[in-house]
Amino acid sequence: MTDDAVRAVAALDDELRRRMFAFIRQSPAPVTRDEAARSVGISRKLAAFHLDKLVEVGLLRATYAQPDGIRRVGRAPKLYQPTDLHVQVSIPPREHGLLAEILLEAVRHRRPEESGPQAAVRVAADRGHALGKAEHDRLKPGRLGTERALTYIAHVLEEHGFEPARVEPTRLRLDNCPFHPLAAKDPDLVCGINHAFLAAYCEGLRATTVQATLAPRPGACCVELSSRSS
Repeated sequence: MTDDAVRAVAALDDELRRRMFAFIRQSPAPVTRDEAARSVGISRKLAAFHLDKLVEVGLLRATYAQPDGIRRVGRAPKLYQPTDLHVQVSIPPREHGLLAEILLEAVRHRRPEESGPQAAVRVAADRGHALGKAEHDRLKPGRLGTERALTYIAHVLEEHGFEPARVEPTRLRLDNCPFHPLAAKDPDLVCGINHAFLAAYCEGLRATTVQATLAPRPGACCVELSSRSS
């Protein structure tokens, strides 16, 4: 879960904020502080405090405008509306969205000679390679040895919910499968996608001394990253 998601979830821990947020999400038009206050039965001042907290964590957007379109003297009231921030809490983290995007693209761009699983594995490899290349272009790390490469890889995979664990200087174990429980339903397909994604990510990063190998463990990711000389 990202820092933004953590802050958003923490902000919604308060019941009044949750109720106001739900009211604003369901409203067909932006909501004023007075309307938000009435929706939960509190003062306008207290409502403003909670609304601004929701703006601060990115759940709401605030603008100044006349709700009826009529220009008046003085400052226009604040209007609140939901942002596009999507918060989904999962412990341990899951990446079902990434898997869905890969499968969707595979269906849309499947080549005549490919089976469905082959298309999915190809798309996963393309995604992984692009992500690795983008990271290499950003970091400009120069020649990467195994240990330094695994440090960079661990940082990115942590963001994607793999929960990397450095069990040896040249071996990275992934303690969480971000595609679970879907992987349990079709391990050959999902693990194949995962392996292709991670192997291609290493290639895109130009971590030529690192290999991604299938090493299934119950409750963990099916892939392990290690030195090619191991």
